[in-house]
Amino acid sequence: MTTTRYANILKPLHLGFTTIKNRVVMGSMHTGLEDRFYNYPKLAAYFGERAKGGVGLLITGGISPNRQGWLLPAGGTMNTLGDIAPHRLVTHAVHKHGAKILLQILHAGRYGYQPFVVSASPIKSPISPFKPRQMSESQILDTIQDYVKTAKLAKKAGYDGVEIMGSEGYLINQFLSRHVNQRTDRWGGETENRMRFAVEIVKAIRAEIGEKFIICFRLSLLDLVHDGNTMQEVITVAKALEKAGITLLNTGIGWHEARIPTIVTSVPRAAFVDYTAEVKKHVAVPVIASNRINMPETAEAILASGQADMVQMARPLLADAFWVNKTATNRVDEINTCIACNQACLDHTFKNKRATCLVNPRAGYETELVYVKTKKPKGIAVVGGGVAGLSAATVAASRGHDVTLFEATNEVGGQFNLAKVIPGKEEFHETIRYFKVQLEKTGVDVRLNTRVNREQLEREGFDEVIVATGVVPRELKITGSDAPQVLSYAEVLRGAPVGDRVAVIGAGGIGFDVSEFLLKPPHQPQPQPVDEWKREWGVDLHANYVNEGGLQPAEVEPPVREIYLLQRKTTALGAGLGKTTGWVHRAQLKKHGVRMLRGVHYKSITDEGLWIEVDGHDQLLRVDTVVVCAGQESVKDVMPSEDQKTLANYHIIGGAKLAAELDAKRAIREGAELAAKL
Repeated sequence: MTTTRYANILKPLHLGFTTIKNRVVMGSMHTGLEDRFYNYPKLAAYFGERAKGGVGLLITGGISPNRQGWLLPAGGTMNTLGDIAPHRLVTHAVHKHGAKILLQILHAGRYGYQPFVVSASPIKSPISPFKPRQMSESQILDTIQDYVKTAKLAKKAGYDGVEIMGSEGYLINQFLSRHVNQRTDRWGGETENRMRFAVEIVKAIRAEIGEKFIICFRLSLLDLVHDGNTMQEVITVAKALEKAGITLLNTGIGWHEARIPTIVTSVPRAAFVDYTAEVKKHVAVPVIASNRINMPETAEAILASGQADMVQMARPLLADAFWVNKTATNRVDEINTCIACNQACLDHTFKNKRATCLVNPRAGYETELVYVKTKKPKGIAVVGGGVAGLSAATVAASRGHDVTLFEATNEVGGQFNLAKVIPGKEEFHETIRYFKVQLEKTGVDVRLNTRVNREQLEREGFDEVIVATGVVPRELKITGSDAPQVLSYAEVLRGAPVGDRVAVIGAGGIGFDVSEFLLKPPHQPQPQPVDEWKREWGVDLHANYVNEGGLQPAEVEPPVREIYLLQRKTTALGAGLGKTTGWVHRAQLKKHGVRMLRGVHYKSITDEGLWIEVDGHDQLLRVDTVVVCAGQESVKDVMPSEDQKTLANYHIIGGAKLAAELDAKRAIREGAELAAKL
């Protein structure tokens, strides 16, 4: 029975010539499967599962209209009849579940990682090594026709329409904004000229294909780069696109080169919906809200208040393909929430790897990682209730095995219980909540406060034992490291008192997290208020902003502590952090005055502070507290040696298997893959 609690999410949207069954849009996300025809059966399964899960409208990853528009060499295109057949696998997989699907046409412009790049003006992008050539008048007109050709082929392939990518700093956005467009001809200068390229593309597609075809345009509502558009210019463009014939107006926030985060976990939920609401006042076509919408309460509030007509999610539907169906049947507590970590989706995309999801390793692997009901149920013990153990236990139990989970502490979650207290990582609470619900739903026998040994496991007669005992912080071994002012990162994150001057030893992900934790006063596990976040990052609070690009001077609160972040390596601090999130953490520490030192040799700890050697010179850091974030050591005492005979089969996963920089992505995947095989 359908619940009415989320009635606005579930309400159909009538477009005149067609109807979308609800208000949820799966936004475009490049998976790495789009670029090769032989991967389209996997791509069809990926989209098909989300259509089966209830999504009303899906949008593919970006497909280029021509070679100049490739994101990567030999990227995905739709410009010959031969491209149609693989795409029909995708459209069929979606349509059989009553959903609609659009092909996103994306021309990378100066963002392309290939030597054929072109743009409005010959201005090199900071995120691509190739300087673009300025497009001539004839090239612009030819490119418009390439968009038309791609749209025609998309219709032949069974797509219900196209989305024209005009945001995030790609080619059309490069024409729309003075940030790149420095032309003096009819394609540059005033807003009416800069928007001509976008408008002519829409008009040409509409004229060629007719009225019964969805044309969605993704417009940048907030450029967040210097010389970006003002809100009035955005509205002018939106009204012109409506007149040209678009069916839907989608939201883009920030260029990829912007130095303000827009989708990472520290961005508050629905942080940019006010700008969507402002544009919606001026157009009659349905408007789609996007960015950091990951749970039904947020989506329903946006729709109920009239701020948007639809809500777009990409990563949340990687995390849980059945998000809509769970919402419709009032099973919101069963949603596997996107925590906006980017580690397995966007970070993979930028490394030219297949995108998946940290909390859902099946995403992008629907045909390969399959959870089949077992015909021979086994007794399985999982030792350790961190995310590796939780993944293994819940998948094994869902397949019909009899699973017992042993956890030495009074709560499951492992290292996620430490991560969730970091300011900006409050979403990690959701993953623990999800796993707790799954433990109950799948019938796992959970034994908390139980430190089990191998003898006990053997006595209970388990067929399989999964060792997921995780890690402990590695101790610092220098003179004075046993002093009371020396704390592990775990002790600090669990609430141990810390002085006003702190040295953090180790500049991996944990070192950065602990430094951010110590910059601010202790806080309740509540996300930062949106306006406070905008002030801190320099985003204009006014929906009808007049500052170009929506930028304003940042207002940074002074830190509550003086912090040194130290590492032995001579490489740049934070070099190993995620590609799409690492710069955010580095920027946070820099603007809060954290002093970062590399190539540090640790000498001793005394009552005066921490003695170090840098560049051959001894130096005293007069600190009150030393926090050790210098790695972890595996806990694997339950694991038998190779020559020991046991009644059960033993397996080891996660941090217990490899105590590298904490890797939840690997831990959850290893747990799921092992459980799928047993």
